Amino acid sequence: MTRNEIADVLGEIAVLLELQGENPFKVRAYQAGARVLESLEESELDRLAKAGELQSVKGIGEALAKKIAELHATGRLDYYEKLKASIEPGLIEMLQIPGLGPKKIRALHEKLGIADIAGLTAACAAGRVAELDGFGDKTQEKILAGIKNREAYGRRHRWWEAAAVAEPIVAGLRSLPQVRRAEAAGSLRRGLETVGDLDFIVASAEPGPVVAWFTSLAQVREVTARGDTKASVRFEGGLQADLRIVPEEQFAFALHHFTGSKDHNVQMRQRALSRGLSLSEWGLAAAEGEASVKEKVAGGGLPAGTEREIFALLGLHFIPPELREGLGEIEAAERGELPRLVELGDLRGAFHNHTSASDGHGSLEEMAEAAAALGWEYLGIADHSKASFQANGLSEERLLAQVAQIRSLNASRRLKTHLFAGVECDVLADGRLDFEDGILAQLDYVVASVHNALGQDEATMTARIIRGIENPRTTMVGHLTGRLLLRREASRVDVGKVIDAAIARGVVIELNAHPQRLDMDWRHWRKAAERGLLCSINPDAHAPSDLEYVRAGINSARKGWLTRGQVLNTRPLPEIKAWLGARGSGRASPA
Repeated sequence: MTRNEIADVLGEIAVLLELQGENPFKVRAYQAGARVLESLEESELDRLAKAGELQSVKGIGEALAKKIAELHATGRLDYYEKLKASIEPGLIEMLQIPGLGPKKIRALHEKLGIADIAGLTAACAAGRVAELDGFGDKTQEKILAGIKNREAYGRRHRWWEAAAVAEPIVAGLRSLPQVRRAEAAGSLRRGLETVGDLDFIVASAEPGPVVAWFTSLAQVREVTARGDTKASVRFEGGLQADLRIVPEEQFAFALHHFTGSKDHNVQMRQRALSRGLSLSEWGLAAAEGEASVKEKVAGGGLPAGTEREIFALLGLHFIPPELREGLGEIEAAERGELPRLVELGDLRGAFHNHTSASDGHGSLEEMAEAAAALGWEYLGIADHSKASFQANGLSEERLLAQVAQIRSLNASRRLKTHLFAGVECDVLADGRLDFEDGILAQLDYVVASVHNALGQDEATMTARIIRGIENPRTTMVGHLTGRLLLRREASRVDVGKVIDAAIARGVVIELNAHPQRLDMDWRHWRKAAERGLLCSINPDAHAPSDLEYVRAGINSARKGWLTRGQVLNTRPLPEIKAWLGARGSGRASPA
């Protein structure tokens, strides 16, 4: 099994254990193990598994190491098979219902004998669920609504689409006279590539009008919960949004808590406890005593007006939201070793962009004007090569004509933004590039990308991409795995081997910022960049407005701990010209 397949199994084991009512520490061990695996390179997992050294990885204990090794070697795990067989399939299916987690499902099964969604529907219709302790009429109504809409509600949403919904809501909340502060939280704020739901945190002493405004938004399809300081709604398309209103003195604590991630929050609470403190969304207070944190804070907790102050109270430098994944950020913050992450304003241009010459919807001039509006110094044009016939790929003649047009536009000085002449050149099934060397030599750069035969086995696909990297004319690799988020799985690629080849050849790997791609995945970037791999954040723009996709790319770059110096297109135009010139002349390119 691959790293991601093993991580999926560990995650499912955690869910199954919760359904059984297993010790929460045991459940968390599997959840943490899955997260740790996602941060490893495939080649690193291979090495550690074969050497029997998986326990050397923080977060993987002896028992977990044995299970990972078994899955890696055989593709099966007896423990998992027996665990899955011990739980009725209908209980697992019930997890698809929004708001119905393992604990509630277990209670329904133990107290009412409910074993599937059909039985749950009948029990709700008879009013039996509402009679259970911890449920009630409102919960029963929510379960029925969730059953009815579970397919739409269960969908995740790409960050870009979720942000388009959330940002005007945050602006609207901030404009209300009763609101002192308002932010979006959750996976949206952490910049995760897909988002399950939206969380809004508001500071206000008058919550009533805020709740009324939120529940009456035009895009609300149904109000699923409404209280004095909370509300939950469903938007068109199934996206859920939760509103929480707190006193201003609790705002920073609530924002931190509901931003997450779960692993980050668990580690922060453990750190607080090691200092004799209790941390929650209510505040920070002494751990001693029987009262809850909420009660202790009311009696005088430690004040913090910002998240930065919360981290300082626990002896930590500020941790940006994008890094809060429980992947070593707390230890780095304690040592003062968190990087200064790349920012949107650091970008000076981008290289992977298309025009109407292939499958884009903007001319050279229109794309350049859009780049100038963003304040960019340069823009690379990389239309498709001839093998991408479905994308109106350019023949040799059409490509050279475009190169001549780009040179003429630059010479005319009519454009505020310098244009670089490139191509997105198909890496053919055998690893050859789509154009001969004589054609590629006339370009400023080459983006080498795979567009067909995406189902090749891992060894074949890996060798194919590496052969493309080894072509002296290749400048950077485009959308490494070919994934389309929520639509198409990534091709099977040994990412570690590809990274090794790119570093050895001085080839850049792009972080394709198109919201459907965000490829190479952020989980690979930290280690790769530390080893010297250079990134280019490219929008894969097919229209002038698409250049703004770099916002999504910046999220992923920050999640990958990337700094300005590790991103090629943060460099000013003179440096880029020199860098491309050095590569074109065959000299070693500066990292």
